[in-house]
Parts: sequence; structure tokens; C-alpha cells
Amino acid sequence: MFIRRYASNDSSITTTSNGEKEVTTKKSSELSTSKRAFTLIDPKTVHQIKRIDDVPIKNEMDYVRHRLTENRVKNIPIETDVMIIGGAIMGSAIAYFLKQRSPDLKVTVLERDWNYTTSSTVLSAGGLRQQFALEENIQMSVYGAEFLKHIREHLSILDQEPVPVAFHHNGYLLCGSEKSVKLFEENYKTQTSLGAKLRLMSASMLKEQFPWLNTDGIAIGCFGIQNEGWLDPWALLTAFRQKALSLGVLYLNAELVGFDKVKRIWADGTVERQLDKALILSAEDNQIYPIDSTFFVNTAGPWAGEVAKMAGIGVADEYPVALPVEPRKRYVFVFESMNGPGPLAPLFVDISGVYFRPEGLGNTYICGCSPNEDNDISENNLEVDYSVFEEQIWPTLAKRIPSFETLKLKNAWCGFYDYNYFDQNLIIGAHPQQQNFIFANGSSGHGLQHAPAIGRAVSEYLSSLKYDSIDLTRFGFQRIINNTPIYEPMIV
Repeated sequence: MFIRRYASNDSSITTTSNGEKEVTTKKSSELSTSKRAFTLIDPKTVHQIKRIDDVPIKNEMDYVRHRLTENRVKNIPIETDVMIIGGAIMGSAIAYFLKQRSPDLKVTVLERDWNYTTSSTVLSAGGLRQQFALEENIQMSVYGAEFLKHIREHLSILDQEPVPVAFHHNGYLLCGSEKSVKLFEENYKTQTSLGAKLRLMSASMLKEQFPWLNTDGIAIGCFGIQNEGWLDPWALLTAFRQKALSLGVLYLNAELVGFDKVKRIWADGTVERQLDKALILSAEDNQIYPIDSTFFVNTAGPWAGEVAKMAGIGVADEYPVALPVEPRKRYVFVFESMNGPGPLAPLFVDISGVYFRPEGLGNTYICGCSPNEDNDISENNLEVDYSVFEEQIWPTLAKRIPSFETLKLKNAWCGFYDYNYFDQNLIIGAHPQQQNFIFANGSSGHGLQHAPAIGRAVSEYLSSLKYDSIDLTRFGFQRIINNTPIYEPMIV
């Protein structure tokens, strides 16, 4: 039995019952801009925002009459089959695979940052590697590389070439100390058994192949000889988005500000509150529009925890276990070194976690590192802390690659990880109780390279409630509820 909620703009979420109808009222002044690097909500005009269905509704006929006559912005639909919240690489990949699998499906994607100025996708270093420890992560990377090999078949529109993603097959070179030898050897067996093309190397082998490297303290290395490297993140996003648009996916420049819910009463008397409508703030007219949807897919990246909370996940009187995803800053520094390893060098990851790779065909390189736990805090700004380069990265690089003792810092930028602070791994699939709310969150820096596999997996799940290609069941939300983390030791 379904009881629809009727919404208006009257007070902060309250519920009253009227026979078989349940009326929910919500106030626009509840809109918040906390923890957002980009938002369509202007604090100066927030009091002017209102829902377009803010009209008196006394009965179901009033509701139907209003929905059929309400004045909507031209491209905002009344309903959709799947609402995807976040239109960067993850949302666009899911939209593409959904339409490939079910062409008649109505898929709508919300993106508030229309130019992707703060998007984690376009601010990433664009890496793709298969050197993980968990089988699921390895399999997703292997599939990502295979997808890129055949990108023309997947993402071309008619007979046009897709946007070139400029994949550099330089490989990754991960190095470890004596304490890491066993882990590297075990990982290598798992990785190669799943199709990864790698070479395990001793310190002397590393020195021979990479003479620019100081191997002091390095006992082992693993080099990706195929299907590892980096690409242009903006180009891959553009290719996915253009293809999705060509398949009929609707993209809206809008921001999610809440949900309406419907009361569901099962035969055994169990009562559940399922999501019924997404409430979106349109960039075009600064009004809130309700859109009915069967499924809601959370691809909001670093802000996924905030979206989940709007759905009641992490709210004490609804579903108290929160989605453990928040924004974590990562810096990328650009420098020039006239005597560096050159443009054919791999993406090198030191024992300390400091990394570098070539950028372009000149003498330019980019570098970065993961901060220690004490300094890795959630922030909502993209300001660069140059002391990280001066005090942590450069001394490590100069010791490991002596030619980097003299270099010139040219530029820097900052992006956000959608950081899963529970176990730094993907969270995917439906919420166990809020079953039409789907997660695709918390990749913690691996979202770009795993987006094709995650997009395919979500399309499989929404079609059959299971994963047909790569079994990602372990990465469901239930592990968060059960407090059983699945750790990935090969985090960069």
C-alpha cells in the first residue's frame, strides 16, 4: 500500500495524517550551504526560493490538477525512472551504461557545477593502475583499461571519433621497503592471476632499468608494463557525457536540496518511508522543482555524505548509520626540471607515498602525496598549502631522484577525494532499508579509473539486483552497519 505525501512550503519537516493521506510540509529556509565548495544557493536570496508546488492541496484531485498545470522550466520533467545526483565521471558513466542496457529508460542527471570547476574528476591526476590488493579493485582497473582500449566502440557517436583521452602507457612504478616484500609478492600473484601485466623487480633490477632512481631503502618494486598510466580526465568525462546525451540522457543544471518521501506499509504491518521525489533547485529560475523517480543514485563525490543525509541516512530518528564519505584535500604541484628522468618515466610512487610523473613532452612533471592522518582533515576550500611541497615532497623527491635537487615550482592546484573514512573503499548498491537509494561513493581517489566498472555494475544492479560481471557485493553499505571494514593496503 502506498500513501503519497503532498508537499508545501509551510514549516520545517512536520507530518500530519489526514485519513489515508500523509501531508509533509517543508520550508525553503532550511536550505544550507555548509561544507559545499560550489552551490547554487545564494545566502542573499535564499529567502526568495520557493517550491513551485507551494499551493493549497486538499485532496488528490487538487494534487493531480496542479501537477498537470504547474509552470515548469522547459526541460525539467515531472518524473524520471532514475535520478543521478552528480554529473561528473561517475554519474555520467552510470547514465551511459543504464541507457546502453535499457534504451527506453528515462535517466536524469543533476549537476550543480555546470562547468565542473570544482569537480574531483577534472582536478585529479588522471591515473590508472592495476596494482591493488583486493580482487575487486584489481578487476575494476583491468576492466577500465580494457574499456579504454575499445573506447571508440563504446563512446563514439555515429561515425565520429570520441574525444581523445590521451592515454599515456608509461605504467606505474610502486616501491616498497624490506617490510613490504611479502605484501608485494602476494599482491603480484593476485594481480597477474586476474589479468594485470606487471613485473616484480628487485632493487638491482630497478637501478638497471631506471638509472635516475636512488634505490637506497628500496627492497622491491612493481612496474606496470601494460595498461597502466594516466589520461586526460576532462576528455574522458566529456566523452562519457556526450555519449550519454546522444543516448537520450537528460542533464539538468540544478542542485539537490532535499527529498519528499512516501509511506509504504507492507502486508506484515511494517512501515517504511521510501524516497518519492527529488527536490531540485534550478539554476535557471532559482525555484525548487519536485521530480518523481523510481531510483535515486548518489554520485555526489566528496559531498555524497551530505546527499545521503538528505535521504535520512545518518539521521538519528531515521537511519542512524551515516555514509562515511567526506571531502579530503589533495594537492598537485607542477614543476620543471631540465635534467629529470624525461617524458617516458612511469608514475613513480615512493615508499613514503610521495609520487611524481611526467606531464607533456618537455621537462615538466607533476607530484603530490597523501597527508598523514593528523593533517588529513575534511575541508571545503581549494586553497593550496605550498609548505607541503617545500617541507614534505621536495626533500623526498630530491633524495630519491637526485636530478630533482634543482627544480622550479611552476604551478599547483587542489582537488577533493570523495574520501571513505571507514575503510577507503567503494560503497555501492542499495541502502538496506532505503532501498531505492543507490550508492556509488567513497572510491577515495580511484573513482576515475574505476568509473567504467562502477557504471556497468550499477546498471546491472538496477536491472537484476545483482552484479553480473564483477561481484561487488562485499562493497555494499551493510559492512558499514556491521562495522566490518574491508581495507585496501595499496592506497596512494
